[in-house]
Amino acid sequence: MAIDFQQVYQKIREIGANAQQRKKTLDERREQARALLNLHADNLEELRWKLETVKAADPAIRCAAPFKERLDFHAPPPDPPLNAVLIAADGSQINPDRHAALQFGLINVGAIVLRLNSGATPQIFTDSQLLFDEELYTASGLISDGMVALQRDLQERTKLYDLAAQMDGDSAPIITFTDGPIELWGSASGEDASAYEAGLTRYLAVLSRLQTRGILTAGYVDKPAADLVIRLLELAIASDDDLKKLREYHPLRGVSDRWLFGDKTNPLLQPGERSAVFKIQAKNEKRYSGVLSLHFFYLNVGTKGHPWPVRVEIPQWVADDAEKLDMLHAILIHQCRIMGAKPYPYLLHRAHETAVVSFEEQNQIAQLLELELRRAGAETDDGSHKQSAKELPGKTRY
Repeated sequence: MAIDFQQVYQKIREIGANAQQRKKTLDERREQARALLNLHADNLEELRWKLETVKAADPAIRCAAPFKERLDFHAPPPDPPLNAVLIAADGSQINPDRHAALQFGLINVGAIVLRLNSGATPQIFTDSQLLFDEELYTASGLISDGMVALQRDLQERTKLYDLAAQMDGDSAPIITFTDGPIELWGSASGEDASAYEAGLTRYLAVLSRLQTRGILTAGYVDKPAADLVIRLLELAIASDDDLKKLREYHPLRGVSDRWLFGDKTNPLLQPGERSAVFKIQAKNEKRYSGVLSLHFFYLNVGTKGHPWPVRVEIPQWVADDAEKLDMLHAILIHQCRIMGAKPYPYLLHRAHETAVVSFEEQNQIAQLLELELRRAGAETDDGSHKQSAKELPGKTRY
């Protein structure tokens, strides 16, 4: 037996014994969070001033920042446009595996284009980039999973732009979106810093080209974990002493943005409603500056009694344009309703289906690559002994 269930069960019993006390503490914190939201709903200037004080203590602080609307603002969905072009993109990847016989990677991006109310079937596009040899290395050695993900994110947004640019002269508004944040994740420090900086520069250039052409773009974050608004409420009541230890200061720990906007008994957002738009305060805000600065709003794509708040990230040029904001709001609600009881944008679902790479396809790529290298007389390697042991007949776990 691989697990000591007696030891685990003892911990489970302890968790159960403390459940009611944890619930009581969480309920008290939730009540405080709702009271703070009501208290500071219209104190936008005061909150901005407080954030400047906080940033002086910790420039890397990450939270929501007030934009234009009250903190408790909520708006019903507008009517969707009759004429628009929707483009959704999603990507998947194969990361190099040092235990495999051959080192390779793959970035696969799927994109769907749909013209609203045209009667035309959606157009499907796939870009598959195989990574091999020098493409697998950065200055620090074999490319990391994070750096492959960075390239995937860049290619997703690039694909959106390329497809949108092909529609020059089309009078219909173009709305593009991907799954996940707009912000490019990665580290600007460490051994991969130069590769990250190069990728970020290219990524920002794509965002700028989207803005120049007036193409609406957004990132859709399903079941968001970041508690950006709750963190803002915490900072609103932080004392000077608390500012000295901000990383440990979490008086509302356990309360989530998802609860705040989607409480099942008293949601701040009714079905179809969006929240206020907030700016994202983060350490790399200087990189996403001006019209590229990152903003977000919460959107309840659920139904009565079953709220489901998601976070929608947008650049400032969308946040500043009421017409674009309303259009995005309406389109996302309409797309999510197509999926029924499990709301998620239909086109993003289709893009994911197009992009996903199965284990069978991964094995086929490995076999084709090995056959071609052997045919060409190139040197190939064997898989690690550890991997061979995992693949022994009868193995049921790894």
